[in-house]
Amino acid sequence: MTLNLVDSHCHLDFEDFGSDFDAVLARAKESGVARMLTICTRVTKFEQVLKIAEASDNIRCTVGIHPHEAENEPDVDVARLAELAKHPKVVGIGEAGLDYFYDKSPRQRQQEVFATHIEASRVTGLPIVVHSRDADEDTVRLLQDGAKKGGLTGVIHCFTSTQYLADAALEMGFYISLSGIVTFKSAAALRDVAKTIPHDRLLVETDSPYLAPIPMRGKRNEPAFVTHTAGFVADFLGMPLADLAAKTTANFDRLFTKAAA
Repeated sequence: MTLNLVDSHCHLDFEDFGSDFDAVLARAKESGVARMLTICTRVTKFEQVLKIAEASDNIRCTVGIHPHEAENEPDVDVARLAELAKHPKVVGIGEAGLDYFYDKSPRQRQQEVFATHIEASRVTGLPIVVHSRDADEDTVRLLQDGAKKGGLTGVIHCFTSTQYLADAALEMGFYISLSGIVTFKSAAALRDVAKTIPHDRLLVETDSPYLAPIPMRGKRNEPAFVTHTAGFVADFLGMPLADLAAKTTANFDRLFTKAAA
């Protein structure tokens, strides 16, 4: 069976892939992962992210600042993000958002940077890739503020949050992406929420090099492993893996329209 999966969120610029990058891409292809979206976490590293996307027809990228980096990265305004996003390989804004679990940047600064990215998403028409951990209420508030102005689309990536965030995101037209965490034994509550996600709003991802799914847990994650997450999700949703692959790929192209062009 030949799959046509998309790893909708990976970090191919990270040093973890420095020694065997070509082999990582080859294994992805062999596993039926046709395309990858490599995610920017620091605008100061954007050129490295872009270089990876430019090196392969199967890779696209985003531009943005992760909440962990909000304090340390230089100020980037909406105009600058929009300018960088004009590149043909850039199909989304982010990842950006709020992380109140680690609090690596002050919460007020996280919110300011997130709001800038939300506006950049609206201005460019490109979807925002949202990171949210232990920050459901503020995430929803800021996204709703942007959505009221119109033209906001996006995905809650590596979803591990509550039904409240899922429902609010879906209400705004957002998509929700599941990572290897959904395969963990401890993730029963997450699976309950996942079952409520409409199939036409569902994506799958690795968030590699982190969060390898069962049965690869404990190893460095890589795009090829999204097949394990997709297979697990297909099983608990009661559909063939090929159908889940087709649905999530179609969803990716519907959201990231620039990637499908």
